Amino acid sequence: MRLLDSTSPAFWPAMRRFCRAAASDPAVQHAVSGMLAEVAKDGDAAIARFVAKFDGAALKPSQFRVTADELAAAARRLPRAERTAIREAIVCVKAFNRRSLPRAWRARNPQGARIGETFFPLRRVGLYIPRGLASTVIMTSVIAKLARVPEIAIFTPCDKEGRVSDAVLGTAKLCGVTEVYRIGGVPAIGAMAFGTKTIPAVVKIFGPGNAYVVEAKRQVFGQVGVDLLPGPSEVMVIADDSANPDFVAADLLAQAEHGSGREKVFLVSTSKKFIAVVHARLTAALATLGRAEAVRRVLKDGFVSIVVPDMRAAAEVGDWVAPEHLELEVAPAARAILEAGITTAGAVMLGGWSATALGDFTAGPSHELPTGRSGRFSSGLQAIDFMRRSSLVEYDERALRRAAPVVEAFARMEQLDAHGRSVTIRTEG
Repeated sequence: MRLLDSTSPAFWPAMRRFCRAAASDPAVQHAVSGMLAEVAKDGDAAIARFVAKFDGAALKPSQFRVTADELAAAARRLPRAERTAIREAIVCVKAFNRRSLPRAWRARNPQGARIGETFFPLRRVGLYIPRGLASTVIMTSVIAKLARVPEIAIFTPCDKEGRVSDAVLGTAKLCGVTEVYRIGGVPAIGAMAFGTKTIPAVVKIFGPGNAYVVEAKRQVFGQVGVDLLPGPSEVMVIADDSANPDFVAADLLAQAEHGSGREKVFLVSTSKKFIAVVHARLTAALATLGRAEAVRRVLKDGFVSIVVPDMRAAAEVGDWVAPEHLELEVAPAARAILEAGITTAGAVMLGGWSATALGDFTAGPSHELPTGRSGRFSSGLQAIDFMRRSSLVEYDERALRRAAPVVEAFARMEQLDAHGRSVTIRTEG
């Protein structure tokens, strides 16, 4: 397993190589653009062709949408414990995201004009749900409903019989989503962006996906909005000697098992001895996992341990990486340094009892988070992402006269006579 020393001159070049975002594969770009063009041109017929090709299901356009009876039946088939877990996760996500709902406001600016902001829910959104990921239904649709989006459409892959997992359909029903399509991959993104005879287009697309889905979101941006372009999952655990090495190893393995093989896993510590213990626990625990081969690939290619001289150096590394998930399993004094020094993480889990999986499923914040160092300039999904803002400006004559010299000065500087005249015509006479 790879071990780097942050005090080595070779450290930062090695980190840049390790964290370098993979360039979009030209073959993926070409395949995606071709599929999107077919969906834009042939609509439902193209989608039916692609569903047959990729999922093996022979669907007519009238069968794309999951019926209300199917949604209700899926919810009934869920074991009671699963329904209870889904409902509790919904409650937690609502409780967290309700606090970040933006509020309209009104005030007076220094010139005496009435100003403010008003927020409106997006009219119609599309949620891409990867196969079987019921938690993503909660982490997107619950927030959309809090934002009062009137139309929410879920798109998710089906099997060769045209079936979608009870977990996804039942969760959609419990979240109050009634519009679900058994369409996945690039065709789903195309349907959301362009619309077809049977599927109305959306104004913004949300949700994670594989390299093809992310590339499709990239290509349709501008035709519609997109939330993020999330890549493979990431976790960084910063731990000191006070941490439980079994907890640390378990959390590293949890994020490594997502399955793409391109996940990034970081362990940062001031103690080489602690890192060695965690490595041993990783090896021991690996044999117990159902996805051991996938995890083993990640540990080989996407895992790095970093020894640092102190917690300030750990904070520098963490802030540079901007990890999707950050766990701080350190003593209180060290935690204070890290919390102040790392401002780019997507989600921060504090203390040894705060496993990253809690954030994946139930803690409250959405698990759709920035990856690939994009946390430097973006944040995880929240209510405002399902809304748009309009600013309000209302001047009366007195306020206009106070503002007129400012407008006239800028009009002269920028040689925009008509701009200046639009104000002076109101103040003359």
